[in-house]
Amino acid sequence: MEALAPETLLLLVAIAGVAGLIDAIAGGGGLLALPALLWAGLPPVQALATNKLQGSFGTLTSSYNFVRKGEIELGRLRIPILMTFVGSVSGTLAVQRLGSDLLEEIVPALLITFALYFLFSPRIGDEDAHHRISHGLFGLLIGFSVGFYDGFFGPGTGSFFAAAFVMLLGYNLRRATAATKVLNFTSNIASLLFFALAGQVIWQVGLPMGLAQMAGAWVGSHLVIRHGTRLIRPLLVVVSLAISIKLLLGD
Repeated sequence: MEALAPETLLLLVAIAGVAGLIDAIAGGGGLLALPALLWAGLPPVQALATNKLQGSFGTLTSSYNFVRKGEIELGRLRIPILMTFVGSVSGTLAVQRLGSDLLEEIVPALLITFALYFLFSPRIGDEDAHHRISHGLFGLLIGFSVGFYDGFFGPGTGSFFAAAFVMLLGYNLRRATAATKVLNFTSNIASLLFFALAGQVIWQVGLPMGLAQMAGAWVGSHLVIRHGTRLIRPLLVVVSLAISIKLLLGD
C-alpha cells in the first residue's frame, strides 16, 4: 500500500497510545486501534494483521511490568500459555475457511453477561478466592478455547480471560488482569506470526504504533498495580458494554 500521510500516521500513533493505556487496565484497546487502521485506508486483513503487531507491543509491556512487580507467577501459567498459543494459531487458520457471522450474534450477549458479573459479583475484589480447577485444566479448557476465539474473531478476549481467572482460579481482579495480559500477548504473537508469514503486516505503520502502545501500556499497568479493583472493575464493565454495542450496531 502507499505510504500514509505524516499527519495520519501521527494520529494513529496517538490512538495507539490511548489504546495501550486502556488495554492494560481493562482490555479492549483494539476497539480503538482497529477502526482507526481501517479509517486510515488499510484493507481489512492488513488492518487486522497490523493491529496484532501494535497490540503485541502493548501486551508485552504490560506483562513485563506485572511480572517485574510480582503480580504474575509465570511458572503456573506454562500450560495456559502453551494452549493459548495453540488455540490462537488454530483460530487464525480456521477463520480463513469459515465465516464469523454466528459469533457476531453470540458474543454481545456473553459480554453483557460478563459486564453484569463484573459489576455485581461479590467474588470481584482485591482478595484471592479458592480456585475451582487446576492451572493445567484451565489451560486446556480456557487457554485453548479463548485463544481460538481470539485468532478467529477477537473482540472481548480480555473480558473472557479476566472473568475465567476470577471465576475458575479465584484470582483477585488485579492478578486476573495481569495474567490476562500474558495470555493476550501469547494469542497476539501467535496470530502475528501467521499474518507475517502471509505478508499481511504493514510494518511501517505497526511499529510506530507499537512504540506508542508500549508507553500507554506502561502507564496503564502501573495504574492497575496502584489502584486495583476500584479502577479495573468499572472499566471492565464499560469496555465489555462498548464492545457489545459496537458488534450489535455493526460497522
